[in-house]
Amino acid sequence: MTDIVFVKANNQKKIFQALSHALSGIEPPLWLILQAAYLRAKGFSVAVVDAEAENLDVYETVQRTLALDPSLVSVVVSGTNPSASTVNMPGAGLFLNTFKKMAQDIPTAICGLHPSALPERTAKEENVDFVIVGEGFSTHEELLKSLRALVPVSDYSNIKGLCFKQDAKVVLTDRAPNIDDLGSLPMPAWDLLPVAKYRAHNWHCFSHIGERRPYAVIFTSLGCPFHCEFCCINSIFGGPGIRYRPVEKVMEEIDFLVKNYDVKNLKILDELFAMNWPHVEAICDQLIARKYDLNIWVYGRIDTVKDFMLPKMKKAGINWIAYGMESGSAKVRTGVTKGRFDNAMIKQVVDMTHAAGIEVVSNFIFGLPDDDLSTMQETLDLAKELNCAYANFYCAMAYPGSKLYEDAVRQSLPLPEKWSGYAQFSEDTFPLPTKYLSSGEVLKFRDQAFDDYYSDPKYLARMEKIFGPLAVEHIKEMCSIKLRRKYY
Repeated sequence: MTDIVFVKANNQKKIFQALSHALSGIEPPLWLILQAAYLRAKGFSVAVVDAEAENLDVYETVQRTLALDPSLVSVVVSGTNPSASTVNMPGAGLFLNTFKKMAQDIPTAICGLHPSALPERTAKEENVDFVIVGEGFSTHEELLKSLRALVPVSDYSNIKGLCFKQDAKVVLTDRAPNIDDLGSLPMPAWDLLPVAKYRAHNWHCFSHIGERRPYAVIFTSLGCPFHCEFCCINSIFGGPGIRYRPVEKVMEEIDFLVKNYDVKNLKILDELFAMNWPHVEAICDQLIARKYDLNIWVYGRIDTVKDFMLPKMKKAGINWIAYGMESGSAKVRTGVTKGRFDNAMIKQVVDMTHAAGIEVVSNFIFGLPDDDLSTMQETLDLAKELNCAYANFYCAMAYPGSKLYEDAVRQSLPLPEKWSGYAQFSEDTFPLPTKYLSSGEVLKFRDQAFDDYYSDPKYLARMEKIFGPLAVEHIKEMCSIKLRRKYY
C-alpha cells in the first residue's frame, strides 16, 4: 500500500487545442514533487502519476493510480502562475469523478491555487472528500496521520488548512502556517517524475528549437510582495510576502538536475526572481563558477530590474526575462495597481535588457477594466515598438482569488460558465468584459493582435538575425494554427 498518490490530471487538449501537440510546453509539476518530498521525509510512502507528461487519458490515469494501492489520492491543480490552476479544474474534476466510480472507499483530496481561492465552492461542487487550502505541507501530513489512526471525520476540524463536507455542512478550518524556513524543505522528489518527457516552451529554445528536452523548473523563493488586481497567486500563500530559499539549496538542486538528468533548459518559477540583488547575485556567481552553459528564463518587473544586474545574469545563463508590461495605457495600468512605471521606463528596461544580450518575453493583457479599442491599440503599438523576441497576449480573466474576480462577482459581471472558459487558448474561453467592450470584442482583438505581431516583417527580420531561419519557420508554423473560438 502507498500512503499517498499525487496526481496531475491531463487537460492539455482542452486548454491548448491543436497547440498542445507540439508547441505548448509541458512543465514539471513542482508543487506536486515538493509535497511528495516533504511527506516522504516524514516517513510516508509516496507515488506520483503525471498524466499530462505521459499523455494518459482519464481511465489510464485512474488505473495507474489504483495499481499503486493508495490510502489517499491528492490531485494537484497548482502552479503559482495566475493562469495555471483554474484552467486545470475540468481535468481534475473528471479524474475525481471517474476515480470515485471505480474506488468509492478510497479518500481523495484536491489542492493548489484554485482550491485555495474557492475552498468551500470546490468542496460543494467537486466529487472529492477533502479540499486542502494553502501550501498544503502540514495539512497533508496531518490528514494522513488521521486517516492512518482511523480518526472520525467529525474530529478533522482540528486539522488546519482543510475544507470538507460533514453532514449537510461544509467545514473550513483555519489556514495552516506557511513554511517559514524554505531551507528545511527537502529537494523536490524528481525521482518520482518521468523527467525525460518534459518540454520547454518553444520560444525558450528559439536558438535550438529541436532540443526542448530535457526541461526542469526550480524555485529560489516563494510568494510575491505585490498585489496586482488581476493576479490570484497570493491565494495559496494567504497574502503578499516573499520568502527566500538558501542559495546552497538552490545550487544543490541545479547540480542534481544537471548531473542526473542532463538538464539544459531551466525555468526559475519565482514570481519575482530579478528583484533582490544579493540573492540573485549569489546564485549567478555560483552558476558562473560551474560553467554549466544553461538556458535559463526568469520573471522580472519593470520597476525592480536594474541595469547593473543584467550582465552578470546573462553570464550565468539567464537568456530570457519575462516582464509584465500589461498595457500600453497608463490609465489602464493604474486601474489595476500596476502604475509605478510609464512607457518610457518600459522602453528603457527592454533596451537595457537587450543590450545585455538577454531576450525579453513581454506580457500584455487585453481587456482590463478601463480598456477600450483605443487603449488596446496602444498596447499593441507598444508591443510592436518594443519588438521583443516573444510576446504573450492574454485576455483579462477574473481568476478566482483575484480582486478582478471579487469585483466581477460583486458587480454581477458575466463569468465563464465552465472552468475551461478561463483557459486563454480554449474554444470556450470567455474573457472579462470591460467598461466599454464585450468579452467577444476583447477576444477578437486579442487574436487579431497575435496574428499582426507575429507576421510583422520587422519582427520576423529580427528573429532571423538573432535565431536563424529555423526559428522563423517555427514561428510561421505556430501562426498557421488557428484557434477555434466560441465567443466572436
